[in-house]
Amino acid sequence: MEKLHAEQLTEQGLLDLESRYCSYGDTVHYSERPVIFDECEGSWLYDMQGTPYLDVQMWYSAVNFGYRNRDIEEAHNHQMKRLPQVASQYLHKEKILLATAIARETEKRFGLKGRVHFNVGGAQAIEDSIKLVRNFKKGKSLMFAFMGGYHGRTLAATELTSSFRYRKKYGHFGSRATFIPFPYCYRCFYGKERKTCEYECVRQFEKLFESEYYGVIDTKENEVEYAAFFIEPVQATGGYIIPPPEYFARLAEVLSKHGILLVDDEIQMGFYRTGKLWALEHFGVKPDVVAFAKSLTNGLNPLSGIWAREELINPKMFPPGSTHSTFSSNPLGTAAGLATMELLNKYDFAKMADEKGKYLVSLLKDLQKEHPVIGNVDGLGLAVRIEMTKSDGITPDKKLTDAIFQEGMKGDIAINGKKYGLVLDVGGYYKNVFTLAPALTITYEEMDLFIRLFESLLNRCGE
Repeated sequence: MEKLHAEQLTEQGLLDLESRYCSYGDTVHYSERPVIFDECEGSWLYDMQGTPYLDVQMWYSAVNFGYRNRDIEEAHNHQMKRLPQVASQYLHKEKILLATAIARETEKRFGLKGRVHFNVGGAQAIEDSIKLVRNFKKGKSLMFAFMGGYHGRTLAATELTSSFRYRKKYGHFGSRATFIPFPYCYRCFYGKERKTCEYECVRQFEKLFESEYYGVIDTKENEVEYAAFFIEPVQATGGYIIPPPEYFARLAEVLSKHGILLVDDEIQMGFYRTGKLWALEHFGVKPDVVAFAKSLTNGLNPLSGIWAREELINPKMFPPGSTHSTFSSNPLGTAAGLATMELLNKYDFAKMADEKGKYLVSLLKDLQKEHPVIGNVDGLGLAVRIEMTKSDGITPDKKLTDAIFQEGMKGDIAINGKKYGLVLDVGGYYKNVFTLAPALTITYEEMDLFIRLFESLLNRCGE
């Protein structure tokens, strides 16, 4: 292999190589000038010049427990020295113990017996969920999902992801989901006010089952054509939207009445992002399937999985070979995942996420009073949203949002004589929402610093 010259290992040299040899298809390239990061620790990323960037999105919530978390990293490194590789059709203790831990913790929360099946990424976990549902529902392929929902970009997962732009180049793999409005109370689809709406969104969904001519049910046989509803308890890419408290309980009543399964996508919100192991716990609803990934290994390994009720996933219903991935349940990933589950028992992350989330939201609401372009602030645990608007407090302002994001990536925000960068993530229906997913280990001092950095960007971008 041709040896790279020293000048190619500088930041500019690496960027030149990247522009020539790297596919842009697997990156986002939001930044006008991409930053090459060189080190990480806790809530911080460092570029090649050593500039610290406070990260408040933590790899789309993949690193809930801080970069280079010692407990998880040590378990991963220990596994590297002992059994780093073994084919996934064979057993090793870390897989068994991790599946046991997740199944037992889920049973504690929902009172349901189930099993755990592993794969290598969030979209793959969704694909396995689809297989599980179709198999249990005897091949029914139609699903409900939410407007604004995101479940991945593999061919089948894009059928459940509401954005057409993820599908338009590739056509349809199976059957595109029927998309139902999410209870986005700040911008209600039905134009209602939260205090007086009486859950109009649920009523409209329930109405679909009143007549066969709405295309959902055979009223003569009382049979629906749909197998499952794929949900996010807190909508992630859609803008960290927190639903009203009774929404999912009311929705679940409709689903149960018509035998429609509830598939809970916890890929971003799982592992105490919202202050619970599973975000759905906040809403008093029991799922049939839970899909998880990201923070299962704190970002150290692309391991994902599904938990499903025994009825759906027992060996007779879902026998060996039903689905397979070469690297699913790999030893490094399962060792890191097991360390994560042990970490959850070591610290009170429920209290940590709740108290820190309330503190961060209170700081942002104080900031909102001074800056009318902050239209909405909300949060559940440490899943926090900042919706940017015009000064009227409602008209989306994507331009300002983009400007703040770009300025944060320059790494030149001066605070007390030191320069910082700020790593933000942009989501929302109008790409005007900062979705904050800081490490659950973030300190109160770091949250205070975030407010100062964010306000500096607000002032710099002229609102």
